[in-house]
Amino acid sequence: MKTITEQNFDNEYIDCIEQERIDKFVADELDRQIHRYIKAMSGSKQVMDEFISRLKSLGQEEKERAIAQYIDFHHKVIDGLDFRIVLARAYANYCDTFDYFKILLADRRKFDYYLERIEDKYLQFHKVFEENGKFGLRNQKGEVLIKPEFDFLRRVYCYVDDLALIPLIAEKNGLFGLILPDGGNTVVADFIYDDIALRDDYPHFEATKGSEVFLIDHHGRVSPGQPSSCDI
Repeated sequence: MKTITEQNFDNEYIDCIEQERIDKFVADELDRQIHRYIKAMSGSKQVMDEFISRLKSLGQEEKERAIAQYIDFHHKVIDGLDFRIVLARAYANYCDTFDYFKILLADRRKFDYYLERIEDKYLQFHKVFEENGKFGLRNQKGEVLIKPEFDFLRRVYCYVDDLALIPLIAEKNGLFGLILPDGGNTVVADFIYDDIALRDDYPHFEATKGSEVFLIDHHGRVSPGQPSSCDI
């Protein structure tokens, strides 16, 4: 961050109270976007209310991280979303008068600053990486979410209506399981399956073990399944 001087004050200064309030209103707007997404995916009112309640229980930074994580594993939630509109709505909530709203919108430097801030906070997509022939997962900051201990990793993008982490499909020693991107390589489904495939509907994982088929949800709960039509 540059030192603020009398000469660069107009070009560099950002009011910390303004920034704090804009951050809050941006998070509120993205909260509503997720709410609309859950509704569009036929989530029940109870599910949406529980989701909102969980977000409200978080502090600002925790809420921002939770929303970024949700976006990371649910890319469709921001399909067609223009962050400029999100920021304009946050401005409108922050401003006491329409005249001040127009002044903020006209300040291109500040608008670009907040737009970049939104993208930095919320577009934090993870990436699979390889190390010594094994695969792991890093977030945008380079922090390791899954240690490189696996022969195969498949990123999963599916709809869930809560803030739960979505496990990845992983292969280890010729067998498949599910692993959480939580930095601790937490196993959700043991590495005992011949294959695990992603399903369109809940529960999102179909696992096979010999001739047996199992359905597994993102919490690791297992139930008996039926072979898919292509296997019959």
